[in-house]
Amino acid sequence: MFEYMGDRISNAIKNIKGMGRITEENISDAIKEIRIALLEADVNYEVVKQFTKNVKEKALGLDVSKTLKPEEVFIKLVKDELITLLGNDYVPLITDKNPTIIMLVGLQGSGKTTTCGKIANLTRKKHSKKPLLVACDIYRPAAIEQLCEIGKSLDIPVFTKGKENPKDIVKDALEFAKENKHDYIIIDTAGRLHIDEELMNELTDISNIATPHEILLVIDAMMGQDAINVIKGFNDKLKLTGAILTKMDGNTKGGVALSVRHLTDVPIKFVGDSEKLDGISEFYPERMAERILDMGDILSIAEKAASVIDENEAEDLAKKMKKGKFDLEDFLLTMKQMKKLGPLENILKMLPGARKAGLGDIKIDEKELAHVEAIILSMTPYERRHPEILKMTRKQRIAKGSGRDVAEVNRLLKQFDNMKDMMKKMSSGKMNFPF
Repeated sequence: MFEYMGDRISNAIKNIKGMGRITEENISDAIKEIRIALLEADVNYEVVKQFTKNVKEKALGLDVSKTLKPEEVFIKLVKDELITLLGNDYVPLITDKNPTIIMLVGLQGSGKTTTCGKIANLTRKKHSKKPLLVACDIYRPAAIEQLCEIGKSLDIPVFTKGKENPKDIVKDALEFAKENKHDYIIIDTAGRLHIDEELMNELTDISNIATPHEILLVIDAMMGQDAINVIKGFNDKLKLTGAILTKMDGNTKGGVALSVRHLTDVPIKFVGDSEKLDGISEFYPERMAERILDMGDILSIAEKAASVIDENEAEDLAKKMKKGKFDLEDFLLTMKQMKKLGPLENILKMLPGARKAGLGDIKIDEKELAHVEAIILSMTPYERRHPEILKMTRKQRIAKGSGRDVAEVNRLLKQFDNMKDMMKKMSSGKMNFPF
């Protein structure tokens, strides 16, 4: 997501490095490169035109102080304009009503039903809600069954009355929620391959009955500029409170995210960043702008870690690392905690300078991590705490028990030793950083 566009913008800014001051002449090439990068990323032409105009006008009006370099001033300006384009402020999901009712709408194939499950999962974890999923898509084959499967996997109830009229389903669902003290109601509605009058009339009827606090449009980010017309079509009839961009982890150019708020005034509230039921992230314009410019997104990593990693365990591990007493049992625990954060390559991409360091395209084979886990689990607890005792006979037994070979056992032990050495240097302050 955004990688190609971000790299092009970063390279454009590099071209003014070393310039004494910002002039129309020395930023003209950079502006041109940024314009091309945005257009190739499928950002709407009018948005690109306004963006580059704003950047140019503000850049030429700036006085560069002696303490700042022209490229630093320029990149700050580009970042601020990106934040403005993305909507400026974070717009949170409404969660303070009792019950809070939200309605998800969208075209078929946008990932609406799965997103219902993701939001139910998120509101339960983050806001301690007791969600109820409501199955109102009576047309798409297996839509009700899909929502029921999602509910079952999350242990979240699904209200369904089969193929009955969606208006009746919503009425009964609201009564059921009241009787069973559900404080967060998520309504999954029908979609079509295109916007039509029948679909909009049904959604309007459901909205009039449910009076939702949120009407969120789920839209496939891979639609490109067509997404703007879809958003406007739904917004004209339903007055959307927000949009959710799905499949942002796929091969999408991401340009729609830079066009939505400016052209429709509908805030992006979430992006879908994996197929898993925890694969949804709240949308922060500033963080997204920093990710586009390869500045990283440490805050999102920290929030994700805080939600899934045990604080006491993490503190104990940190103390052991500082004292140099980190063993293979701790290493195994660290691996298990990291797996909770989701695909590791997605986490690496959020580190500052990740693309520059070549981490943008890295692929981590989950099988390799499973092999490492199998090797460590084939050791006795004493061996994990004292890996220095592992001689050939023990290594052969471990290899056999894990279904791997001795070379892999040796490679793991070597990597572990290197990691311990690095930790010791970091804790003693003897680490030499290449910057």
